[in-house]
Amino acid sequence: MSGGTTALVELDEATLVARARDRDPASFELLVRRYQRRIYTLCLRMLNGASGEAEDIAQETFVTAWRRLPEIQNDAAFGGWLYRTATNKCLTVLQRRRPTVDLDEDHPAADGDPARTAGTSAAMSALSEALRQLPPQQRACWLLREVHGRSYHEIAELVGTTPTAVRGRIARARAELAEVMKPWR
Repeated sequence: MSGGTTALVELDEATLVARARDRDPASFELLVRRYQRRIYTLCLRMLNGASGEAEDIAQETFVTAWRRLPEIQNDAAFGGWLYRTATNKCLTVLQRRRPTVDLDEDHPAADGDPARTAGTSAAMSALSEALRQLPPQQRACWLLREVHGRSYHEIAELVGTTPTAVRGRIARARAELAEVMKPWR
């Protein structure tokens, strides 16, 4: 990294967004680096493990961000805007096809113990299958809350509903997932 890029890394998000809006590619590149893995992982999980499709949507999300930067009113809200854009793109894709999910990617083998590894693998497969069965809006709310740590209010904004509706979707998703996961408790 050059000295100028190192200085950019230390800037807060709002400053990077403002600079990127002024068409500073180095600032936008840093924003992409900060969010790339999170947005890709969200897309991958929402699209049920379709990595090529997740890569495409994540890339589309950042292309859209570059094009629409001037429309973002609050520079500090950039991350939420990215999540909303990616979520909406994924929901559009899911409306066109039957869902499948795989969460195993982020879960390494359990400390070399074959029995424990098999149990963990079976539990993750059961969770993935249970997530496949959830309606896309429920799955989106659950993933945004449980995997990505978003607040109810933020999820409501991301999926275009109320915090109360988000709580309801997450509660139903948790109940369904808890029932399926009883054997692994």
